[in-house]
Amino acid sequence: MDSLVAASARALAAGDALGALKRVALRDDPPALALRGIAMAQLGEHAPARDLLRRAIRAFGAAEERERARCVVAEAEVALAMRDLDGSTRALAAAAAALETHGDRANASHARLIAARRLLLLGRLAEAAHELAAVDPAALPPTQAAVAGLIAAELALRSLRCEPAQAALARAHQAAYRTGVPALMAEVAEARAVLDRPAARRLAAGAGTALRLHEIEALLASGALVLDAGRRGLAAAGAWQSLARRPILFALAYELAKSWPRDVARDHLIATAFRTRRSDETHRARLRVEIGRLRALLRPLAGIESTPGGFVLAPRAGAEVAVLEPPIAGEQAALLALLADGAAWSTSALALALQASQRTVQRALAELQAAGQVRAIGQARARRWLAPPLVGFTTILLLPASLPGA
Repeated sequence: MDSLVAASARALAAGDALGALKRVALRDDPPALALRGIAMAQLGEHAPARDLLRRAIRAFGAAEERERARCVVAEAEVALAMRDLDGSTRALAAAAAALETHGDRANASHARLIAARRLLLLGRLAEAAHELAAVDPAALPPTQAAVAGLIAAELALRSLRCEPAQAALARAHQAAYRTGVPALMAEVAEARAVLDRPAARRLAAGAGTALRLHEIEALLASGALVLDAGRRGLAAAGAWQSLARRPILFALAYELAKSWPRDVARDHLIATAFRTRRSDETHRARLRVEIGRLRALLRPLAGIESTPGGFVLAPRAGAEVAVLEPPIAGEQAALLALLADGAAWSTSALALALQASQRTVQRALAELQAAGQVRAIGQARARRWLAPPLVGFTTILLLPASLPGA
């Protein structure tokens, strides 16, 4: 490594991207291309950074496997920042293995942390936890230790385990301050603030009470029958029944839970679930069928009893019923929750994270754009979507796979 390349690498390690560029800006040899790519990425110029890193990967020879693997890891990190989530992960896994073979454990761990963060964005929590478990926390430098703590905290929060999340954030906080990197310290501080913000509202007697994540965790552990309107399902005593793909059954369950312990009139249930103002005998017959389906699904958690006026929810063992409303209303809540991270997302990446078709996501984005809630940058295949930050509450429970037992 010559003196200019070494000086540029030191500048990058210290966070001085402009200083690094000054030393190698006019060079096209593979090490300089790699350093230029990393510097451009630090400056937020992701597209040219990715191009430079790909050129470096092609330029490194067969005898320079470690250097090529490092460039693959850097390109994967740029792809993550660009929210390019639909590519293959085989190259990243191969790079991590090559780095391990060459004794570069720090960069191998970095590759696994990138893979874990990508899996988190996609809601594949079990796979993300597996990647994180492959990293030795005692051997991580402070920057990677902070990132590992953030990943562990988010995994815990997605499963509503607040105590492990607090411990992971404490570790991330200590590691971030050892690095002295302002952006990393700010990221950890923002993650810690999530614990103190409302995550949902509990409806009772027509009024809503804001609940933080640890209070929601306590409610779910209390034995109450909880209808979660954000994640569209019911929970009780550790069991979970999803109604996310059964909109009519969810609408019926929501009305029954919201009115508990009172019953709900049949005409009201018909109007709400079937979206009709005038009911007839065919609607009443359909209501009986749908109530029967809902009764069968909820049998382990609660019963549904007929009354002279309608139907009433009957939780098991005399448990109370609670309704949790999400901080964002509407069918696009999960989409807005993803965009709230401040990154520019492509339609394909959003569809992949939400496990929906691109056409469905495009329609939702068009509605949100018309309402002024999102904006697009770029054209055609380069188009990306942004949303203003959501302040005052956390959307952690609206993110993909944020379900009990996920």
